Amino acid sequence: MLNIESQLKIFDSISLLEMDAVRLMDRVDTKFAISIDELPNLLEKLKDLYSIVDIDGLRMSTYESMYFDDEKFSFFNAHHNGREERFKVRIRNYVESGLFFLEVKHRKKGRVIKKRMRLGGFEKVLSPESEEFVTEIVKETGPLHASMMNRYRRITLVDLIRKERLTIDIELSFSWEDKRQEYHRLVILELKQKRFDRHGQFNQIMRSMGKRPYRLSKYCIGSLSIYKGKLKHNMFKEKMLKIEKIT
Repeated sequence: MLNIESQLKIFDSISLLEMDAVRLMDRVDTKFAISIDELPNLLEKLKDLYSIVDIDGLRMSTYESMYFDDEKFSFFNAHHNGREERFKVRIRNYVESGLFFLEVKHRKKGRVIKKRMRLGGFEKVLSPESEEFVTEIVKETGPLHASMMNRYRRITLVDLIRKERLTIDIELSFSWEDKRQEYHRLVILELKQKRFDRHGQFNQIMRSMGKRPYRLSKYCIGSLSIYKGKLKHNMFKEKMLKIEKIT
């Protein structure tokens, strides 16, 4: 990763406070998957379009997330079945800053609304306050249990004029109990916009590289990796084959 860390110096930087102007808690997400070998060329194409978030000299941040589901894996199955309305529940640790948030992502009619509350740390069993926070958003759900951890490093690029963010996730790993799966050659790109703009500069760059949107979340990739053979996966076969080809 030394070469990529060095390459990040070509970007103009902004602070975390400046990025707050593009929080996008209600947004449209567009994902892409590429190989780590393709990332240096892409960063070169992006350097004049985006600024990079710099936190005390760090231009890559480490994220850890603990995901929750019920005993029927209802959240995962809603993704697999392509339900228009679906949820993700997780506790995220922003490692370098030591901050923990319980986050609920609600996808409906193509938009993603994220709500969160501050926590003191991971909760393998949700506290009454955390349960109340989740059920006020999700409404109908059975008892939730922690089902998976993931960890990765994130580069965050921001266009303050177009009000969009581009996150670049590398060094992905997923684990639970004695199971672990690493995807160190995989890069997940996620463009976050107030409204989808197919003619935007980033989308044009991806088209020029022969890349099409990849509609599979890190949560689903990890769930399929950790619970291999235990979850429905027919609708994800082609997408997981693409992951295997990249890695």
